[in-house]
Amino acid sequence: MTVKQNDNNNKEVNGHSPERNGQGPGQEGNRDHAATVLSCIDGSHFTSAVCDYAAWIAVNTGAPLKLLHNIERGNVPAVADLTGSIGLGSQEELLEELTALEQQRSRLMVQQGKLMLQAARERAEQAGVQQVITCQRHDSLSESLIELEDSIRVLVLGIRGEEHGGSEQGLGTHLETVVRSLHKPILVVNREFQPPRRIMLAYDGSDAARKALALVAGSPLFRELSCHLVYVGSADTAEGLLAEASAVLDEAGLAVTANRLEEEPWRR
Repeated sequence: MTVKQNDNNNKEVNGHSPERNGQGPGQEGNRDHAATVLSCIDGSHFTSAVCDYAAWIAVNTGAPLKLLHNIERGNVPAVADLTGSIGLGSQEELLEELTALEQQRSRLMVQQGKLMLQAARERAEQAGVQQVITCQRHDSLSESLIELEDSIRVLVLGIRGEEHGGSEQGLGTHLETVVRSLHKPILVVNREFQPPRRIMLAYDGSDAARKALALVAGSPLFRELSCHLVYVGSADTAEGLLAEASAVLDEAGLAVTANRLEEEPWRR
């Protein structure tokens, strides 16, 4: 296990399994620079599904899997927050008790995270992932992911986090910020894992659509899946764009079904 101290005083703890990866301890540093499938683990009821989808991607692409447990700074209250109502005449013993309580809570959160990461690693290894890295960080989730962005191949996270409890409505607190901040493929998990069999690609010839087309055509992840290619708009434009995208996907070996969809009247 290696401990890294970042310049902004964040502590990152990484756990590796050299014996599974055929590498000795001296080679672990190079492995951290490989593009990884990054899975965010937080103990929510989506955690198992997030781990399973991330493992599926890692197995089918051959990429390492990195499991991240992030402890928000706000989740560990500062002593000042606990003692703001203490008067000048209060006893020093009370302050010491509050400080000890804060330290104990912080240690418990770290230990809980380690247990979650260990369980997730075992689950991923059982799914066939050969290279699993565990990581625990102390920062906001968006800031942690921005710092890790250069090493991310695909990010996998749940639609809602632990703070939402068992709620079935709405989006997670961090989801929009993460999607806007990162420039990497993101899989948002909203249900239990089922091995994907089909994908849908909406194509309109824009730069973003061409980038998505190249990603699908170039990734081994989609080789065994059927692809539904769709264009929403006029028939005059659809024929050429669908033919163009279908040719790229056909050449990549994907089974493609192309269709034009009618635009909703209220959107015209």
